[in-house]
Amino acid sequence: MSSNIFQLETFARSGYMVRLAYVDITGDLIAGILLGQIVYWYMPNEQGKSKLRVKKNGEFWLAKSREDWRNEIRITPKQYDRAIKILIEKGFVEVQKFKFNGAPTNHIKLNISEVTERVKWILTFGEIQNSPFGEMELTETVNSLTEITTETTTEITTLKDNVPYEDIVSYLNEKVGKSFKHKTAKTRSLIKNRFKDGFTINDFKQVIDIKAAQWLTDSNMSQYLRPETLFGNKFEGYLNEKIKGVGSNASSSRVGSKDSSFINKYDFTKGRK
Repeated sequence: MSSNIFQLETFARSGYMVRLAYVDITGDLIAGILLGQIVYWYMPNEQGKSKLRVKKNGEFWLAKSREDWRNEIRITPKQYDRAIKILIEKGFVEVQKFKFNGAPTNHIKLNISEVTERVKWILTFGEIQNSPFGEMELTETVNSLTEITTETTTEITTLKDNVPYEDIVSYLNEKVGKSFKHKTAKTRSLIKNRFKDGFTINDFKQVIDIKAAQWLTDSNMSQYLRPETLFGNKFEGYLNEKIKGVGSNASSSRVGSKDSSFINKYDFTKGRK
């Protein structure tokens, strides 16, 4: 087994726990739980040997029925069907039906490289800020809701009126060619929190300009030109980045070098066979 997503898992497993990273990359709680358990079965045991017993065309597969999953992680057959569909659509697993103990059974093959890449980007650019599995943006959201309940109606109205949600999101859409909505609760929460930190609309525009110059023409990075990534806890760091030769090959190379350093540091790809 190669040391990639499994290396991250060893930091925090004590029985079964929901990995925030898996929930984040699947966008669904049940799918995240299922993915986490699939990764668990693909991890080597304490002796470094595979826990899996089914091997087809030189690759290991996980054989489990809906009832097995119900007993193991308490999800219903209906929840399983929906969750496994999400994992298949996102390219995290492949499912085929083979005979197991004499009966046709769904077999799951984990796409280790795809899951590793997605978790890696979440840890670097997404809502989970602290490696290996830190807090999601949930902390900010909860704090925001708590503050709202203690404010007066006048204070809430004043703050809402003073935050240019629409202007900021419109500027982002114009720069990256997307159609994000300024009324989305998550987007408004992120923008509002940055204004509470003392940032201005010009700061938002500068961050958008910087990251658009770096990522817009990069097929791997352009997907992260979105409010969740740009306006999260890394906002100040993005704001203070310096770009030389915006749009040039030099800028693109510098970003690629940073990504390469991250990969080497955490040994995501070394040892892959």
